[in-house]
Amino acid sequence: MMTSRLGTYALFLTIILWGTLLGGIAYSHVVYFPVYLSALPDSAVVVNGKYGLNEVPFWVTIHPLLILSLIITLALNWKSRPRRKLVLLSFAIYFVVLVVSQIYFIPELVAFKNSPESGLSPTQWLARTQRWQTFSWLRGAICYAAFVPLLHALTKPFGSPKETETTAAPLSA
Repeated sequence: MMTSRLGTYALFLTIILWGTLLGGIAYSHVVYFPVYLSALPDSAVVVNGKYGLNEVPFWVTIHPLLILSLIITLALNWKSRPRRKLVLLSFAIYFVVLVVSQIYFIPELVAFKNSPESGLSPTQWLARTQRWQTFSWLRGAICYAAFVPLLHALTKPFGSPKETETTAAPLSA
């Protein structure tokens, strides 16, 4: 009984953290990136200099917290096969997104920040940033889709169907 409650609370926390991640993704794509990546290397001023915006603290906080919450949620819901499968699905997709981000998206962001020191023309940067934004919108859509299994996990009772049947009160007397 206590494990099922803890599992549900952990799932709630994971959903809240995932929602925070999605908020960061939406904000970045609607407000931040269109300005920042609009006219590199000149628009790199948005992230450079004394008053440049730095989104790194948000991402280096939310990712470890979300990973930890997913691990805890998975552990506390392990006995519930339906929940376990759904949490694992979200976790697997998130893991792939993180790996792809480390390989492609983050190195490109570093290059964008350092664009004023590069020898690339604004035209070359525009093509590069448009490609990056297209792929990043796709990555964001995948993160939104991967959120759905977590929400669906909330609809699943804790434990196996047999356990739920034996602990449920009869409908009629």
